Amino acid sequence: MSDRCQVAIIGSGFAGSLMARVLAVIGYDVVLLERGTHPRFAIGESTTPLANLSLERIAQRYGLPDCYRLAAHGRWLQHYPDLKRGLKRGFTFYRHHPERRLNGERLLVAASPNDGIADTHWLRADVDYHFVREAIAAGVDYRDRAELTDVTFDAIGVRLAGGRAGAAFELRAGFVIDASGPGGFLARQLSIPSGLERTMTRSGIVFSHFTGVRPMSEIAPDLSTGPYPDDWAAMHHVIDEGWMYSLRFDHGVTSAGFVLRADRGRSAADAETPVAMWRHLLARYPTINACFADAAPQFPIAARPLIQHRLTRAAGERWLLLPHAFAFVDPLFSTGIAWALRAIERVALSFEQSNHGSPSAEHLARYDALLNAEADQIDLMVAGAYEAMAHFDLFAAQAMLYFTAVSFAEARQRLVLRDADTAAWSGFLGIGDTALEPLPRESLGRLRSITRDDNNAGTTDERQRFAEWVRDAIAPRNIGGFGEPSRGHLYPVDLDWLIDHHDVLGLTRDQAVAALPALRGMTPEPAFA
Repeated sequence: MSDRCQVAIIGSGFAGSLMARVLAVIGYDVVLLERGTHPRFAIGESTTPLANLSLERIAQRYGLPDCYRLAAHGRWLQHYPDLKRGLKRGFTFYRHHPERRLNGERLLVAASPNDGIADTHWLRADVDYHFVREAIAAGVDYRDRAELTDVTFDAIGVRLAGGRAGAAFELRAGFVIDASGPGGFLARQLSIPSGLERTMTRSGIVFSHFTGVRPMSEIAPDLSTGPYPDDWAAMHHVIDEGWMYSLRFDHGVTSAGFVLRADRGRSAADAETPVAMWRHLLARYPTINACFADAAPQFPIAARPLIQHRLTRAAGERWLLLPHAFAFVDPLFSTGIAWALRAIERVALSFEQSNHGSPSAEHLARYDALLNAEADQIDLMVAGAYEAMAHFDLFAAQAMLYFTAVSFAEARQRLVLRDADTAAWSGFLGIGDTALEPLPRESLGRLRSITRDDNNAGTTDERQRFAEWVRDAIAPRNIGGFGEPSRGHLYPVDLDWLIDHHDVLGLTRDQAVAALPALRGMTPEPAFA
């Protein structure tokens, strides 16, 4: 085994493995260090159109056909049927009330016009293992069961020390990337101060994978027809204590978990075990309970009292952190995979431009500043959604900020920002956009003036005025008809609206019409060497 490399990467989840593979393709000598082994259980499974766009750009720039084929459900089924995944047509939200059946409070937002180009839920045990194997095939030196104990930085590089298979080892690298998770190796070794006080969201989680979960189409058959089948989506059950996610995989397994607000989940948190917490919450909500009445956990139900983490720095001389090692807010809007892939693009471009050295101080400072601003923006968006959960109309209006930002970014990146460098460095969730960036902070302030306390959802007039403010505020970037009362909280992919509002994207009507094949997924697959 070589004891020297140009880049050492810590952590072999999908982000670390893909980062290692891309750098190897560029021409770097990369060692990928993993404390455990694969395959292994992980959550954080739901992709979005922006995640898929990043995968497609990475695939085309670095000649990685599997990434392109994994970026849409139809292509995935055709090329990798043995890699388990789930169909995700959009975002489904329901509002449940204790001891009452679902009463029709529902929001559906489509992310794709058909199953073929739809997003996916990743069964992370399969997908992460796939990315590790592909990294090895690309020439990455993969070392699992490696326990790091020390790092030092000097004038010529980085020295990593640890143990593997009962023997001590030392690795010299020119640069180190931490792709692990909360409280990761570099955070501890460099004593990077916590920035958690900057994060307003506070929540815990109780979760597992289950078989035997009944679909909502059986439990609530009278729901009106939406833009896609409700269950084939990222399903969100909004409850008094927070919310529940339910992600259905194609092979009959469902990933599910209650995400509990620190200030409202006290009764569940008082339960002695994760199983007791789970049962307590199901018992309070009859419709959810009916879905899970016959469900069997595939792993012991687990709980984490706090899922948020945040550091104050994401990069420095000869090191950087990928997003999950730097910060995590909440899975409410499925931001994790998309944010990680965007960061991989940025880091890869920085290495490309370094002439086989390390990223410049300018690139590292830019990367650090963007991740800090984006972590704040995700937190503001989620904190506003939690503030609005007391009344579903407020919540649905707040959600329009997220869907406007991501749909505008997706269309702009598909149709306007063809340059990979420009797209990769564009800010996540509206950072850098004068129309979008201020909205989550202003929205949170407005919501707090309406809600005032835990049990207050404001007056009807206050809620109406908030919805009207959101509709006016997002108008300069609204390419999906979001917030329109006539939609009744059901939002298909509306290409007619996009064409009619072509000027929002800086296109003529003819240019928007000509771009429709790209938005419908009708373009041919790129040629890969």
